[in-house]
Amino acid sequence: MKTLKFANKDEMPILGLGTFKSEPGLVKNIVRMAIEVGYRHFDCAAFYKNEKEVGEAIRDAMKAGDVQREDLWITSKLWNDCHLPQHVRSSVKQSLRDLKVDYLDLYLIHWPVAHKHGVQTPGGAEDLLSLEEAPLEETWEAMEDCVDDELIRHIGLSNSNISVLQSIIDAAWIPPEMNQVEMHPYLPQGTLYDYCRENDILMTAYGPLGAPYRQVDNHGKPFPILLQEPAVTAISEKHGCTPAQVLIAWSISRGVAVIPKTVNEDRLVENFKASEIKLDREDLRSLGIMPKHRYVMGELFTVEGSPYGLKDLFEY
Repeated sequence: MKTLKFANKDEMPILGLGTFKSEPGLVKNIVRMAIEVGYRHFDCAAFYKNEKEVGEAIRDAMKAGDVQREDLWITSKLWNDCHLPQHVRSSVKQSLRDLKVDYLDLYLIHWPVAHKHGVQTPGGAEDLLSLEEAPLEETWEAMEDCVDDELIRHIGLSNSNISVLQSIIDAAWIPPEMNQVEMHPYLPQGTLYDYCRENDILMTAYGPLGAPYRQVDNHGKPFPILLQEPAVTAISEKHGCTPAQVLIAWSISRGVAVIPKTVNEDRLVENFKASEIKLDREDLRSLGIMPKHRYVMGELFTVEGSPYGLKDLFEY
């Protein structure tokens, strides 16, 4: 399995299992099976509300002797209502308890957006805190303290544009090492990708299959289906693989970590085998000229009266 190397030489498997929207009752079994298949990278978050089940699977695998803690790469994320420094450490420790581990390999600021503490999903602008009220630089400093105390090994951000990343770089003594964003051939994130490479920030692609769980936009207009895009299906036929495997291989070819989510055992195995597929220049050219589309719109955070606009979240 190809890996991405951090500055201290730690290595993260480039292919992992995402756990967003993995239904309660199914997560434990699929993570346990994933370890048996060979997955060693698991992408989690407090907001997903399933870290306890993930932790049970990890605990069982270690008790069975299938893996040791150092074999695994475990990522979690700080939710938006815990950005104030006094809430960061308690959030880290809760994820550690739920995941049943002593440290996290990577911890990310989930969104560069803050809510009032205890507000999971903002109901309106009154539930949001501005960056003046909850400066990201102070959140980052509290995460650095957790690195000092060996609760976390690496820190980064998610859903962050160049402006946000640069503000952290300018203030940090531990620079961000990862940015996790929506990324697929409809949204290759070229400008952000180049910036991260120039600043030694690794990237992880979420929604690599085009977020098929999102069927329509806020106006009822159908979203395009990336898995059915002619260029993708043609390449899958050429290589004798699935469209999903093509899309996973596309991220790997760019040196970007990729975390497809599934609770289907057959697709779990298929996705893992995507790391063996080698796309050629013709394939990459076909995928590079596809129409552009974003699935994750950030609409929860840009309601009327919000201190945040789309340009505070995404790179355009």
